Formats: sequence, C-alpha cells, structure tokens
Amino acid sequence: MRRALFLGFTIALLAPSSALAESFDPTDEFVQKEWVPIHVLGLNLSITKAVAYLMLGSVLTMLFGWVFMRTKIGQKPGRKETLGEIVYEVAQVQIAEQGLPLKAIGRWFPYVASLLLFIFVLNFISFIPLPLTGDTWHHIPVFGIYAATSSISVTLALALLTFVFTHVEGVRWNGPVRYFKSWIPEAPPGLLILIVPLEVLGQFMRLISLSVRLFANMLAGHILILVFIGLMFIVKSWPWRAFGLPGAAIFYVFEVVIVVGIQAFIFAALSAIYIGSAIEPEH
Repeated sequence: MRRALFLGFTIALLAPSSALAESFDPTDEFVQKEWVPIHVLGLNLSITKAVAYLMLGSVLTMLFGWVFMRTKIGQKPGRKETLGEIVYEVAQVQIAEQGLPLKAIGRWFPYVASLLLFIFVLNFISFIPLPLTGDTWHHIPVFGIYAATSSISVTLALALLTFVFTHVEGVRWNGPVRYFKSWIPEAPPGLLILIVPLEVLGQFMRLISLSVRLFANMLAGHILILVFIGLMFIVKSWPWRAFGLPGAAIFYVFEVVIVVGIQAFIFAALSAIYIGSAIEPEH
C-alpha cells in the first residue's frame, strides 16, 4: 500500500501542468488565474489558486488542533495527543517564552502559536501534489505543487498583522510618548538627525524582512524543484536529462524536512520577539 501511494505521489509530482508542454517555464506555476472573479470597488477579491490553498490551510490547521490537541480529562495521552503536546511545547517554550515577557504570554501565545501552525501547514501542503493548479489535461485536473507562502501578498499580509500588533501593544503598555521615545537611542543631538530616520526605517524594514524571508525561501525552493523536473521534459540529450529526477528529489527532501518547519518557526519567533520588544522596550 505504501509503495503504491509513493508511486502515485511521484507520478503526480512529475506532472506539473507546464512540464507537459514542449516549452517549460517554472514561473508559470505561480501565475494567479481568476477562478471566481470578484471585483468590489476597485479591489480584486477573486478566488485564485493562492486563495484556495489559504482556505485549505486554514481548515487543516483547525483540524490539527481538533484532532491532536483535544484530550479528555483522566485519559492517557496516545500518539495523537503526544504529537499535539510536542507542537504546543515548541510554541510555548521555544517561541512564546523566549520572545514575550511573562505578563504578555497569556495574551499573545495563541497568536504566535497559530502563526507557527498555520504557516507550517501552508508550507507542508505546498509539497503535496494536489489538483488545484487550475489547469486540465484532456479535461482531467492536473496535479501540481504550489506554495501560498511563495506569494508576496500572502506573506506581506501575515507580516502586516505582526507589524500592527507590535506597535499597538507598544503604545498600549507604555503610552505613545514613552513608546516612540524608546525608538530614539542616547546619542549627541547632532547625531540624532541621522539616527532617528534610521530607527524609523528599521521598524518598517522589519515588515519587509519578515515577509520577504518566508516568500523568497518558499519561492526559490519550488522553482528549483520545478526546474529540475522540467529538465526531464526539455533536455533531450543524455546524461544531462537524467539529472532532473535526482536533483528534484534532493531539493524536495531538503525543503520538506528542513525548510518547511524552519521558516514557520522563524516567522513565529520573530513575531514574538517584535511584540515582546515593543511591550518592554530596552530604552
């Protein structure tokens, strides 16, 4: 059974829609086609591939909590509950307690834990071939891999939440004067003219770095996999053509085993650090 599943999984992975053509462009996998056009007051709210993956990721994130983190009182934890406890412990000990002050953990632990789990699920399902490419082959939905987190719009929206929460909490705990004054380091008055703009710019650079880090890593990983798969269809000469499958497999395993979890952890950890540093500024 496992061999059959693995074979089917490999065949689906080797058949992205673009690779079925003579000319192969890996960036075609990231084109957002409007499945259900929705335009309201000049805003494009259409249902696209990215939206479908976000919806799927949201449902799976909620199901994970429902299945793995619900334990009846007095019942001995099983394998499912043990996995849920491991995720909970990572979110609490390695992320919340390391980045948030004790007085804010109760309020912001649910947020950083949700970020960790949601981004992990989005990253993980992006390496599972699914019939959500929006393309068909002889009227049959084409399987392919796609990461919603490889869209800068998605990662920027997540980063914007952290950015807003950071400054709202900073003002709420310290007051506007004390909080914004904490941005200004102790320095001679002449240097403040140069330092203050840099400090303000640094706050906005957090927003950019948080979103671009996740976006760039997921985009680069998927493009590399698709490029190596494309070699099998485009390159006609041996042995160069044979490099496609092992190259794709190496990058695939690396992304699934390392990048998927690391990127989710980094995003959630930095969010906790930014919010915590706003609540208790250093100066």
